[in-house]
Amino acid sequence: MAIAKAERLMNLALCLLGTRRPLTKRELRESIEAYIEAAATGSGGSDEAFNRMFERDKDDLRELGLIIETVESVDGEIGYLARRDSNRLPPITLDAEEAAALGLAAKVWQQARLAGAASGALQKLRAAGMPLAEDPYDTQPAGALEPRIPVHEAAFEPLMLACRDRRPVMFDYRKSNAARPEQRHVEPWTLECWRGHWYLAGWDRERAAERVFRLSRITGRVRLRAGAYTAEVPDHVTVRETVERWSGETATTTARIRLRSGHGYPLRARALHTRSLGDGWDELEIPYGHGLDAWLVEFGPDVVVLAPDELRADVVDRLRAVAKG
Repeated sequence: MAIAKAERLMNLALCLLGTRRPLTKRELRESIEAYIEAAATGSGGSDEAFNRMFERDKDDLRELGLIIETVESVDGEIGYLARRDSNRLPPITLDAEEAAALGLAAKVWQQARLAGAASGALQKLRAAGMPLAEDPYDTQPAGALEPRIPVHEAAFEPLMLACRDRRPVMFDYRKSNAARPEQRHVEPWTLECWRGHWYLAGWDRERAAERVFRLSRITGRVRLRAGAYTAEVPDHVTVRETVERWSGETATTTARIRLRSGHGYPLRARALHTRSLGDGWDELEIPYGHGLDAWLVEFGPDVVVLAPDELRADVVDRLRAVAKG
């Protein structure tokens, strides 16, 4: 079965690379032996089954790196081709240090579903001439620390592909102070990991503004949408700076909270002053900026806001919204 699929993909790639004009699905179905045999034997012979097979094959070839163009003729018929000049890999001019950096980058993704793609990318680069310099990271003793990026959210992979392909997306998103999720239509720009959490930056179409979304608050499936972006993608997207500002990292004032002893170590790490109250609670003075209320809610009953009053009110409102949900 694997050999048959590989042969089918190879024949499809050769057809798309060997044509000077776009080929329609019908022409490809009549030209590739595997599609003809499937129709003759009755397995996958229907138009619907062929369309599913063809779309899977096309996606597989694109995943392997083949650039396939979709062209619409003047009479509205859709055709496909892979231009040779677009699929010719330029000479690889990486030096040993650059090759080592790519090797380290591939190691970072070992715990993610991108591990296979990263390994395959290195193999392609090495086949194209990337220097096989000794990787100093392979000589570390067992148990040595290695960089890893954990990816647990199901939304990561479709959003990563949407950022790469510039595809609008739609998903349900639940804010920390909301009782139920809201549907969001977003033009994704980039993903960034900060303090163990993944964030998406993009253009929110309903709000007509840049927004940052925490992936762990996306519920359900991420749906890809057709069409082009409506907003220009900026050259530099400040995901981390935006998250820092919302989480109080750029605070201009302070807040006083009571924190249960032995709990809330992230809060203790940021505390400006700490005083034991002697009854199983400590009093902390911490930086106060936009979004601090959302962060404090995550600690539940282990935190009580003492001041200022507006922060206390915001935390209470968020807790009530969560309780209603």
